[in-house]
Amino acid sequence: VAGAIPVIRTIRHSFASDRIVLVQGIVNGTGNYILSRMTDEGKPFDDILKDAQALGYAEADPALDVGGGDSAHKIAILASLAFRTPVDFKDVYTEGITAITPEDIIMAGEFGYRVKLLALARRNQNSIDVRVHPAMVPKNHMIANVNGALNAVEIIGDYAGPNTLQGPGAGAGPTASAVVADIVDIGGKIVYGGAGKVSPIGIPLSSRKKIPVAPVAQVSSEYYLRFTVPDRPGVLAEISGALGRNKISISSMIQRGRKENEPVSVVLMTHTALESDLNKALDEIARTDVCQADTMRVRIVKDA
Repeated sequence: VAGAIPVIRTIRHSFASDRIVLVQGIVNGTGNYILSRMTDEGKPFDDILKDAQALGYAEADPALDVGGGDSAHKIAILASLAFRTPVDFKDVYTEGITAITPEDIIMAGEFGYRVKLLALARRNQNSIDVRVHPAMVPKNHMIANVNGALNAVEIIGDYAGPNTLQGPGAGAGPTASAVVADIVDIGGKIVYGGAGKVSPIGIPLSSRKKIPVAPVAQVSSEYYLRFTVPDRPGVLAEISGALGRNKISISSMIQRGRKENEPVSVVLMTHTALESDLNKALDEIARTDVCQADTMRVRIVKDA
């Protein structure tokens, strides 16, 4: 998990006496490499992916990396350790970066954010929130400034507060280092008779408590929305009307790129809203003739 970063040992040992409330960060070097270069160079996803494959940062079949699946497996492990409850990979909401465009990257920058493939596990009152998706992170946050194939994980405890680990997350060297470290750890337990005495999640399996994973529909967030619409009167009224009817409040809007007889992009930033309410609004908009392409949605994570 997270290449050469000792995040599992940190959670299991350094936070053994604390109550972890949040684990989040960048745990896939391939995705971060692609988004970083899209940000720096303004090139589309497909072009950067080809370069990543040529340099060995992406597999010949990159679906697990760019689709978010690799990050989802890793955050399921970290959430299980942090919250001492088994988290099934199938319960992790997962969304990849293949739909992110240079336009989205540019708009994020204008609003003061950078786009990152974020893995997040948060402790709620009666559930946990575990998900992977592109997120707009404030430029002044550490995670927003982790670039290239680097990984970074932030762990927040009730008493220890925030702790951040950063290091290489992709490539032969970091991967080999992490694998060999695990082999040495396992070998030491076998040699000294410690194997099997402690469960993988740090407490006896018989005493573990299953904490439910909250559906993503119950998540509240601010949102970036990009609509591709015809340049005609009344379009904005239809969009804002559907959002308003579903309790979605608009905080700001940008419309650019007017060309005769061609669709234009309308970018909206919302105030905090419930995901299920936004889903209803977007479904309502999709049933009209307003949008000429799928609406782009990116969650804004200000406490990243």
